[in-house]
Amino acid sequence: ELGTLGFECTLEEVDLEDITEDQINTIKACTSEDPRTGNCPALERSAFDTSQCLQGIYEDLSAYRAELTNFSDQKLLATIDEMMKALRTGGSSAPQPAAGAGLTSFKERMRLCSVLHAFRIRTVTINRMMNYLTSPESSL
Repeated sequence: ELGTLGFECTLEEVDLEDITEDQINTIKACTSEDPRTGNCPALERSAFDTSQCLQGIYEDLSAYRAELTNFSDQKLLATIDEMMKALRTGGSSAPQPAAGAGLTSFKERMRLCSVLHAFRIRTVTINRMMNYLTSPESSL
């Protein structure tokens, strides 16, 4: 937002960066890697690994949580922490919100704008996957 970053943070103004590209993430963990599907990954219940998908969602949230620690919106950080806590399967605990060090340079604020937009888009994917996971077996 204008008050937070000092400029209007619009999707048209930034190049999105996938900070989860080199690790397990929602897209990789929740869709088929079958090369026959091309650019449109397929979901098939018979080969679908729910725990792997949930782990991918958790890893996405963890990566974005780490990237957004300098963002002063503690409500956003706490929400991510709650989501991670709900997904946690092991004995590890969700990270606690860290006090933001503040963003000083314009370059840092532009990167934050990009990360926030990428996270917004990823949350749509996560929401759709969670809806898919909770849907009856018959609806695909």
